[in-house]
Amino acid sequence: MLNRYARAWLARVLTPLAVFLLRRGVSPDTVTVVGTVGVVVSALVAYPQGQLFWGTIAITFFVFSDALDGTMARLSDRSSAWGGFLDSTLDRFGDAAVFGGLVLYATGVGVGTPWARTLAVLALLNLALGFLVSYARARAEAAGARADVGVAERSERLVATLVVTAFVGLGLPHQVLVVVLALLAVASSITLGQRFSLVRRQLQPGDEPARARS
Repeated sequence: MLNRYARAWLARVLTPLAVFLLRRGVSPDTVTVVGTVGVVVSALVAYPQGQLFWGTIAITFFVFSDALDGTMARLSDRSSAWGGFLDSTLDRFGDAAVFGGLVLYATGVGVGTPWARTLAVLALLNLALGFLVSYARARAEAAGARADVGVAERSERLVATLVVTAFVGLGLPHQVLVVVLALLAVASSITLGQRFSLVRRQLQPGDEPARARS
C-alpha cells in the first residue's frame, strides 16, 4: 500500500529533522498537534477563499508531520498507545478540514456554477465514507480482528484529493475533481465492503464479546 512505502521513505528523509527537533526538546506529540492545527487552518482558510493550489501546498507541508512524529517517537523510544491514539484521532480532524474546506469552496466561490453542488455533495460523501472506513478498522481491532485491507486507504484517498485539488487551482477543470471524488467514493465503499467481509469471516456467530455494540 502507498501508506507503507511512503512512510518508510519519509522516515529516512525526515530522520535528520527528527533528530534536530528531539535535541531541542520538542516532543512527538507536539509535532502531531502542530501539524494538525496547520492542516485545519490551511484548509479552512485557503480553500474557501479559492486558494486551492497554495492551500494544498500548505496542507501538504503540515501533512508531513504525520510521518515526522512517528519517526521522532521511534528514535526517542517514545512510541506509546497514547501517541497512536492521538495521531489517529487528530488525523480525522485533518481529513474533516480538507473535505470541509472543499465544501466551503463549492458553496462559496463556486456558487452558481454547474459543478458546485455535485462537488459539495461528493466532498461530504467522501468525508463520511472516510470516517466509516476508519471506524470499521478500529472497531474490528477492538473486537480482536484485523481489517487492514482495502483498495483505498486513507493515504491513497488523501493524496489523490490533494493532487487533483492543486491542479484545479492551477487551471484544471473542476469537473476533473468531481470525477476523482466520485471514483474515491466508489473506492471507499468497496474498501468498506472488503473490511466487512474480512471481519465477518474472522468473527464467528455467537461470539458475544466481539459482537457487543459500542
